[in-house]
Amino acid sequence: MTDDTGNPEGPAPDRYVSFAGIDCDALSHRLVQAILRHIDKPENSNKLWDAFKAQLTDADKGIAGKPDSLYLVCSRVYMIEDLFERCGDEEGMALLRHVEETCC
Repeated sequence: MTDDTGNPEGPAPDRYVSFAGIDCDALSHRLVQAILRHIDKPENSNKLWDAFKAQLTDADKGIAGKPDSLYLVCSRVYMIEDLFERCGDEEGMALLRHVEETCC
């Protein structure tokens, strides 16, 4: 039996039902490493990226009121996208899209 979309297995699961099985922490850490490869170069950094790096020092330490790395990248998708575009980093851009669609 098919559903209204013609899918014989029924409707596709909604990605917002659960993050079970998705290692968003590991994905965000990979994305942070890709970002740092660029912003550690003075020509790619600015005060906003300096603030981002400062926030990373406390990220993932479980300190109340401090964001984790996933929050930091999800709240800066457009900045990260701009960085990867300016640096011509297609691999970083693909990782950003994946993290945004599955974890943010």
